[in-house]
Amino acid sequence: MPELPEVETVCRGLAPHLEGRVLVRVDQRRPNLRMPFPPGFVERLTGRRVESVRRRAKYILVHLDDGAVLIAHLGMSGRMIITPERPDSPGKHDHVVFETDAGTIVTFNDARRFGFMDLASADALGDHPMLRTLGPEPLGNAFSGPVLAERLAGRMTPIKAALLDQTVVAGLGNIYVSEALFQSRLSPTRIASTVSGAKADRLAAAIREVLGRAIEAGGSSLRDYRQASGELGYFQHQFAVYDRAGEPCPGCSCDVAATGGVRRIVQSGRSTFYCAARQR
Repeated sequence: MPELPEVETVCRGLAPHLEGRVLVRVDQRRPNLRMPFPPGFVERLTGRRVESVRRRAKYILVHLDDGAVLIAHLGMSGRMIITPERPDSPGKHDHVVFETDAGTIVTFNDARRFGFMDLASADALGDHPMLRTLGPEPLGNAFSGPVLAERLAGRMTPIKAALLDQTVVAGLGNIYVSEALFQSRLSPTRIASTVSGAKADRLAAAIREVLGRAIEAGGSSLRDYRQASGELGYFQHQFAVYDRAGEPCPGCSCDVAATGGVRRIVQSGRSTFYCAARQR
């Protein structure tokens, strides 16, 4: 599933083509994705000018000139595809097609249909069911070691599971949590409440740094993800531990024969990759 860097990259790709443009035509090609489209979806979007394209956690937020906000989630396989003109015929999984007054076409393609789209008022955006319980943005000014320690206080779950909880920190997913824990030298099995003080400072800094590098690389392309331009992301080539089970740890000189190198364990049904010698 696309994580924060992938969604941020998509937003940055969409912004030059949508901001300041009018949606002159909207085609909705099915009644639902993961959830039904809101009533009057096409009518409420057609003719509206896009004021801005932003991100909150893993959600794309398209702010419109009438105060409405289009909320979009890519799900597991969703893609926003930008083309200079409308194709002769839509693809099988092209579910929503937006056309701007500049003639640009933005197509939401989702083979598995786990994504969704909804409309909300900008004034009530924070009360939307998908957004109201989200934690702080890890790239925002409000995020820091002390803030992270406060949100982890009293949590007796492993730190890996706590960081995947979107009410603790918004937008983090399996890949970048593994990478940030590696960089901060913290074991994914460590109890979350023990991450405080200098440990929380290290982890908060690692989260910011890993996410920043991933955004610069255009995100990570493992299966379905592509940027809005159609290009692949390249951060998977920089993984330190994710999907590298059995390989030497890039951060220490542990003996692979003795330690097994980078290890893979399963936590809450998700694969975790880490170095037991480096991460404590």
